[in-house]
Amino acid sequence: MSSPSESPATAGSRATGSPSVPTELVVLLDDDANPIGTADKATVHTTDTPLHLAFSCHVVDDEGRVLLTRRALDKRTWPGIWTNSFCGHPGPGEDPVEAIVRRAEQELGTRVDSIEPAVPDFRYRAVDDSGIVENEICPVFTARIRAEVNPRADEVCAHHWARPTDVRTSVDATPFAFSPWLVAQVPRMELYSR
Repeated sequence: MSSPSESPATAGSRATGSPSVPTELVVLLDDDANPIGTADKATVHTTDTPLHLAFSCHVVDDEGRVLLTRRALDKRTWPGIWTNSFCGHPGPGEDPVEAIVRRAEQELGTRVDSIEPAVPDFRYRAVDDSGIVENEICPVFTARIRAEVNPRADEVCAHHWARPTDVRTSVDATPFAFSPWLVAQVPRMELYSR
């Protein structure tokens, strides 16, 4: 049972024996998107990654620009690649909107609201150059930013605000410079067709 200060995503921290290093749990899914268990995020992404639940969020500012982030160079998968604002994994029993708010604070050091579904049925499988597989049912959301961005260096090495039409043009012209999930999401999102 998690304590009141723990999120569902990190409720397994006591199992590690170290309360200062929480275990982030991901929800494993069957092919019909039914939960079938959990796994430690640190060990789930391999060359044979099981299907699991995630989310992807595209953050928009008051000027209508989209936040792109460049993944930290020491990330295990797709290091240094430009991608959408942020992604994450809802913990067991965690509402996706709560997970998005939590992850925006953790990864970008910011607050978001006005969270809306954009591509609720997004699912993808991709293999990076090292052979690590992403295999996710990954609903896509948009959100509005409500504070300055202050990304964690171990997550994001650069960020850039861009007009959605410029993002679409860049993704179409140089898909290899972007994460495979962003490349697959952009054509399915109304945000990038304006």
